Amino acid sequence: MSDLTRAEIEEFWDSWLQINRDVEAAGDWRPMAEWYAEDATYGWMYHPDEHFMAVGRDQIRDWAIGIEMDGLDGWHYDYVCTMIDEQKSMVLGFWKQRAGIIDDATGKEFEILGIGGSWFGLKRVTEGADAGQIKIDWQRDWFDLPSTGHTFVEILKSGKAPETLMKRLEVTGHGVPGHYHYEDLPSTLWPPPVEAGRYVTQAAPGVSS
Repeated sequence: MSDLTRAEIEEFWDSWLQINRDVEAAGDWRPMAEWYAEDATYGWMYHPDEHFMAVGRDQIRDWAIGIEMDGLDGWHYDYVCTMIDEQKSMVLGFWKQRAGIIDDATGKEFEILGIGGSWFGLKRVTEGADAGQIKIDWQRDWFDLPSTGHTFVEILKSGKAPETLMKRLEVTGHGVPGHYHYEDLPSTLWPPPVEAGRYVTQAAPGVSS
């Protein structure tokens, strides 16, 4: 059982939504790093053998919401649904990823289709400068990569891609900080407590739960 109450999680989530609004308006996501624990992990998958993983608040600031988000000025990731599990101290946030750039053919913003979202594990920090505070312990994102590629191509074809976005699209491959082959990941693809089997609800055939 979690030591966090539903009210505490909801208060934290409200503050998370507000900092999202603030940084999207400013075009710099780095201040969000303070919502993460010093030892937090944050990852997602680009391809089966290219994964992103940041370990620790500094890497999250510099890589996950730094290098990876640079050039996406005007983009917004609006949460359209949230689910909270206070027993596990987990939050699921589902978001739509929109470019802030109008597609002349439709009169609407370019949008990455498919379902995207973030899976968060929260904790109350027990030591150090953040002792007593609620922080993000881990985060794992998912998104529709084929749709992402399609939308970026459409933006480029429209002639509306800003120079900053074009430079961002060049930042790819295993040479970029935080990009790993699967076997080299510094944290688990699935969140650590899930990978450890703490929440198994249906064991694989022949495996006892």
